[in-house]
Amino acid sequence: MAVIRNDWTKEEISEIYNTPLMELIYRAQTVHRDHHETGEVQVCTLLSIKTGGCSEDCAYCPQSARYDTDVNAQKMMPREMILASAERAKEAGSTRFCMGAAWRSARKTKDFDKVLDVVSEIADMGLEVCATLGMLDDDQARKLKEAGLYAYNHNLDSSEDFYKKIITTRSYDDRLDTIKKVQDNDISVCSGGIIGMGETHEDRIGLLYTLSNLDKHPESVPVNALIAVEGTPMENQPKVPSWDMARMIATARILMPESMVRLSAGRVRMNFEEQALCFMAGANSIFTGEKLLTTDNNELEEDMHMFELFGLKPRPAYKNAKPEHVPEVVAE
Repeated sequence: MAVIRNDWTKEEISEIYNTPLMELIYRAQTVHRDHHETGEVQVCTLLSIKTGGCSEDCAYCPQSARYDTDVNAQKMMPREMILASAERAKEAGSTRFCMGAAWRSARKTKDFDKVLDVVSEIADMGLEVCATLGMLDDDQARKLKEAGLYAYNHNLDSSEDFYKKIITTRSYDDRLDTIKKVQDNDISVCSGGIIGMGETHEDRIGLLYTLSNLDKHPESVPVNALIAVEGTPMENQPKVPSWDMARMIATARILMPESMVRLSAGRVRMNFEEQALCFMAGANSIFTGEKLLTTDNNELEEDMHMFELFGLKPRPAYKNAKPEHVPEVVAE
């Protein structure tokens, strides 16, 4: 089995990343088979529980209040609607339920208390609960852990150098600080990035360098292809080629053998053959359901057909989870 390393150099990563694609996928698939069950895919559902009106200026995001998009600011979704969505997700086969709120930082209001309540109730359903609420302080991370949160998503988006070109309202170190707070409170980290924003291959390598050299690899690494939304500064960016997604996924798989690597945003624009290439490259996690926060996602029936066609099966909740990450309600 591949040795788990947290000391990769950029030169080593560049050599892997630039391997001829078929050889790279073969190598990644070999690593994948050593660390994961073949054909097993984590099925996740993502729900926007507080949409739009964000004060950040992330150039790719239609939820920013700074851009004129079709996304309108809304209040936090009622508790009953969130829980009903979680129930439907579980019935449809999801084992992880992710909640996203368009906040720069997690609120220190009753809205945060509402999040804690629904985290506890969804954890009681047997689902892995994930949230992405912006930056956290240590007290908020601790409360989320106590409520039953299993994972926290906080993407690094790109390399540190390119990050400065697409976001000015927070720093790369802000991102890393929140990841550290999450890890310090024994919550598993979900962190990846987006390709297709105009970054170079060196920027993509830089992102993978940072992720793979964290003290602990992220439990989940989403690889997103930009969905260019009208009204954002990136509205005219071209579609990301599927082989670029496969190259990123394969390199991530080799660098972080035990992590779940998620074929995330952009999958809706891929046909079955392109998705198959990404699964062969080491992807073993997807989002299913009609929306990814505010952008379209693959239809459930289509995904069920793909699973049957490829012989894929859903990964059980909490499989191979580190004991310190499992909520007490589940551990008991």
